[in-house]
Amino acid sequence: MTITPRFALMLAVPPLLWAGNAVVGRLAVQSIGPLWLNAARWVLALLLLAPLGWRAFGTRQARAAVGARLPHLALLSLTGVGAYNALQYLALTTSTPLNVTLIAASSPVWAMAIGALVYGVRPSRAQLLGALLSLLGVATVLARGDVAALARVHFVPGDLFMLLAIVSWSFYSWLLARPPAHMQGEARPAWDWAQFLFIQITLGLGWATLAAGALEAVQPSVTPHWSMGLVVALAYVAVGPSLIAYRLWGLGVAAVGPAVASFFGNLTPLFAALLSAALLGEWPQAYHGVAFALIVAGIVVSSRR
Repeated sequence: MTITPRFALMLAVPPLLWAGNAVVGRLAVQSIGPLWLNAARWVLALLLLAPLGWRAFGTRQARAAVGARLPHLALLSLTGVGAYNALQYLALTTSTPLNVTLIAASSPVWAMAIGALVYGVRPSRAQLLGALLSLLGVATVLARGDVAALARVHFVPGDLFMLLAIVSWSFYSWLLARPPAHMQGEARPAWDWAQFLFIQITLGLGWATLAAGALEAVQPSVTPHWSMGLVVALAYVAVGPSLIAYRLWGLGVAAVGPAVASFFGNLTPLFAALLSAALLGEWPQAYHGVAFALIVAGIVVSSRR
């Protein structure tokens, strides 16, 4: 399908917020364990969303509707809320931003692979070409205009966590785009976006807390060092990358599909590079413009019929 400016903006804002999440998360994991950071983030997001979404559990009938669809909702919350950001924060404790961003750039490839293997949706030539163009743009950012820099990448355990995170997010996107019959049409409960996200966060928080507690029992994390900076970081990751980004991403995926939407995810490393440059006092270079052109070209090509 042809992407309208409205849907393009809808899918471009989440990568910007997620880029900020990576930068802020890298700083925050120095003061709090990565899995507890993920759990705290969703606790705050749940509290902020509660005035709009509490009706999803407000009556016995509403709770019964959730219970009847619990397997699907539990899987949705595990892949999108419980696993993705926990794995990303965990990756940031041992992996470099270069490696994490490079692995995250493979999102279109995993989205297309899952679509073909699980849902029988074969990628088109345009999508394959778009993936190549977008990956070239990402590589330009990662290499900072120096191709030889890519050859010096060394992978560490955190890279595996980020790979698992991207696979989890790709599954989440497909689960949104291809829900089961009881989540379609008249069979789907009358949940608005806030109630649906409230359900995901409620169930996902259970996964996040369980994972944090299990890891704490095996390998105790650092004692949280509370400061105003950490409070501000939690406020940002709870509002921007959580509520706003998830809302816009859900709308965008429903409109254009996960395969096309995943190409917009390749804007994340570009935004991350710009944010990092701003924090370091460095202005964007010429290669940023080249990378942006390649990534946008990949989005345009992949969205053509």
